[in-house]
Amino acid sequence: MAPVDLRPLSVRTAPARRLPQLLGGLVLYSTSMAMQIRAVLGLDPWDVFHQGLARHLPLSFGMITAVTGVAVLLLWLPLRQRPGIGTVANVIVIAVSVDAALALIPEPTGLPARAALMAGGIVLNGVASAAYIGARLGPGPRDGLMTGLAARTGWSIRLVRTGIELTVLAVGWLLGGTVGIGTVVYALAIGPLTQAFLPCFVIATPRGPRGSTDELR
Repeated sequence: MAPVDLRPLSVRTAPARRLPQLLGGLVLYSTSMAMQIRAVLGLDPWDVFHQGLARHLPLSFGMITAVTGVAVLLLWLPLRQRPGIGTVANVIVIAVSVDAALALIPEPTGLPARAALMAGGIVLNGVASAAYIGARLGPGPRDGLMTGLAARTGWSIRLVRTGIELTVLAVGWLLGGTVGIGTVVYALAIGPLTQAFLPCFVIATPRGPRGSTDELR
């Protein structure tokens, strides 16, 4: 499969499609997070990492996620990644919509219902990730690290994301974060799922009248 170009495009390119796709993808991503939380079968690897840090630092869980996001953004520098509208929207939209989703989604009773909610949340997470990354308005801090490493190394999105998820999972577990079967399934499945859905959502680079590509920003 040919590599997918995920470099941010100019905001002037197809805003009528890309902005709704970005916002919709972020809302769906928040919903998928809430589904996994309500399933109570294990946090996703990054939240295991955040929880582990919170056990050792005098900061709230939300502050830990913010500090981690800034630290990850610093890792963008050697990868020559640049933030965009999507990077800022990632922080704001998810912070608001995940609370709304948690208020609307009840905690299921019984293992089959919890397992179904967990599985649905993981698949939806892959769809949502592909949607907001594919809008090419700038990835979130953690996804920018993923796409930057993929671009610099030539490795697939699937391989890079799976490697990152397993690394933060291991560190979070060592720090005391909560790990469950949902955590393991998410870590192994999210890379392949995101790569599988990306061709459905990624915005192609438009070409000018002489075949030149649209300006990247």
